[in-house]
Amino acid sequence: MARYKLPLLKDFKTKGGGKSSALVILKNNRGMQVALTNYGARIVSLIVPDKKGNLIDVVLGFSSITNYLQADESYHGATIGRYANRINKGTFELKGVTYKVEPNNGSNALHGGRNGFHTKIWDRRLNNPNQVTFYYTSADGEEGFPGKLTVSVDYLLTDDNELQLSYRATSDQDTIINLTNHAYFNLNGEGSGSILDHVVEIAADQFLPINDVQIPLGELRSVNDSPFDFRKPRPISSSILNDDEQLKRGGGYDHTFVLHRNNTDKKYVAASAYSTQSGIKLEVLTTEPGIQFYTGNALTGKDKGKSGNSYAKQHAFCFETQHFPDAPNQAHFPSPILRAGQSFQSQTIYRFHVQK
Repeated sequence: MARYKLPLLKDFKTKGGGKSSALVILKNNRGMQVALTNYGARIVSLIVPDKKGNLIDVVLGFSSITNYLQADESYHGATIGRYANRINKGTFELKGVTYKVEPNNGSNALHGGRNGFHTKIWDRRLNNPNQVTFYYTSADGEEGFPGKLTVSVDYLLTDDNELQLSYRATSDQDTIINLTNHAYFNLNGEGSGSILDHVVEIAADQFLPINDVQIPLGELRSVNDSPFDFRKPRPISSSILNDDEQLKRGGGYDHTFVLHRNNTDKKYVAASAYSTQSGIKLEVLTTEPGIQFYTGNALTGKDKGKSGNSYAKQHAFCFETQHFPDAPNQAHFPSPILRAGQSFQSQTIYRFHVQK
């Protein structure tokens, strides 16, 4: 098996709010390794074997903390909160009180606001060589959200080539919560170009159509006879250029798929992606009711990653496991409310293997 070096992961030290950032590297016994930083509790690098036994990095990211601070805001590998995805006009009501999160995506609040969890330096606890926990306390009123929220995300790398993400949170007041990870994947290797040849499968009979500012219309629309039917594996390129109003509104795929399940607490394979070039297959298991399939439509090519190559439009995809966007304003969606004193728990697993 070829050796994979990390010469470009250099300086991950900065300070903010009296805390310091750092880089943590987890390894397993099969050559897989994950680099993480407590700045945004984010995935920096994820190295897995391909069908030839070479180790390649399949997650977009940067070589130093400075690059993250200076890059266009694309949320690379970050833990997203308090509320992942969009809230219409940044406004929601809870127990008769109206709350306002500053819009940072046109008229909408996106991914917790301008200073969401992706901008914070989290505390960290290295549990063992293949497990780290990041934790953070969000003050009452931070970014406009109610309640003092204590939140953690645990990353565990197993010898089964699984990266397990476990989220937990409690609040001293009723609040809303929607946590996810915003890793950008390219199974041919980060910086290697388009992902349109990737073969995708999503276990969803329905998706959420959006309006022209990407807020769900409230409808759970069938994927039947549409470019959104990934119930059987097929390349992204087979449908992304279709003359479809929803694809135009998203600039490609940027939609929540409604996962079908009988028990919302049970993990199962919600989605997968496969590269015929590398032979790497990613499977995503989750306890969440939805998954946002995003094809990196807003990547501009301005930012250069660890490889030194530019990250341009549709050079990566995201599988963001989460509750539904704008759920605080759409009562028929699964509730994102976390009651005071109760515990929020969620788990997502990224499982990798080679398919020759």
